[in-house]
Amino acid sequence: MRATEHRAAPAGSPRWPDGRRSCVALAFDLDGPTGDAMLDGSIWRNPAYFTLGSYGPWRALGRLLDVLDARGVPATFFVPTWVVENWPEQCAAIVERGHEVGYHGDRHEAFWTLSTSQQRDVMARSTEVFERRLGVRPVGFRTPSGDWGEDTIRVLIEAGVRYSSSMRGDDRPYLLHAERVGTLVEIPGRWELDDYASLAYHRNPDFPASLDRIASYETTLDNWRREFDGSHREGLCMTTLFHPKVSGKPGRIALLERLLDHMCAQRDVWFATCRDVAEWWIDQHGEANVLRGEHA
Repeated sequence: MRATEHRAAPAGSPRWPDGRRSCVALAFDLDGPTGDAMLDGSIWRNPAYFTLGSYGPWRALGRLLDVLDARGVPATFFVPTWVVENWPEQCAAIVERGHEVGYHGDRHEAFWTLSTSQQRDVMARSTEVFERRLGVRPVGFRTPSGDWGEDTIRVLIEAGVRYSSSMRGDDRPYLLHAERVGTLVEIPGRWELDDYASLAYHRNPDFPASLDRIASYETTLDNWRREFDGSHREGLCMTTLFHPKVSGKPGRIALLERLLDHMCAQRDVWFATCRDVAEWWIDQHGEANVLRGEHA
């Protein structure tokens, strides 16, 4: 047993179920080929780019679900509705194997560029597709753009969303309040735990020609481990912004396996879906700790 397991979490750390020291809410964005190139139509002139995105739901997802099953670790998958529509069987496997699905736009739109009515349209379509294709009505949302508009919180609450994992304002969950509408739990992530930042191959800029396009796998794993170690030491909540099409490939899935094994070895980590974290946070804090100002 490591020394950190014998020390109490620092004063002021959140409380987690069964006295666990810290929380890990693994989360994956199953974007497929959605995004800017689909929104502007250029993807239909670039089959290579389309297949690069399709690799996520078509091939990488099943491999990733096997890894999670082998370790008994739950996860949340944020999925654009276009992906649900085009790979319904693969997306259904997420639910069938006990994991959570959450909203992630229709075609990975930048919500901050949409009007309030356009955001409502995306959420209405998302609700209909998830119910029809997967038989579920999600309660979680991750903005595709990493940002949102002035009315997004209100739109989400009106659509039945109970939590978001979109912002960066803390390393613990916190509550957001929309006047006369309700409260939303925010489960913040960090770019350090986005596999795109290290592992997505970049063709541009192409100068200098010898510039590394991806980070060392060992360095990437070391970074992720250190992020977890710091979060666990302080008794916090860590979530990820991983993408099956990026880290679900044969050589890279080993990084996730080793990261999961490192976290599981601590034995006092609460592994939970984002939905479970949100429900726990509301039960523990209710309306009493609604944060305003920069978090609202």
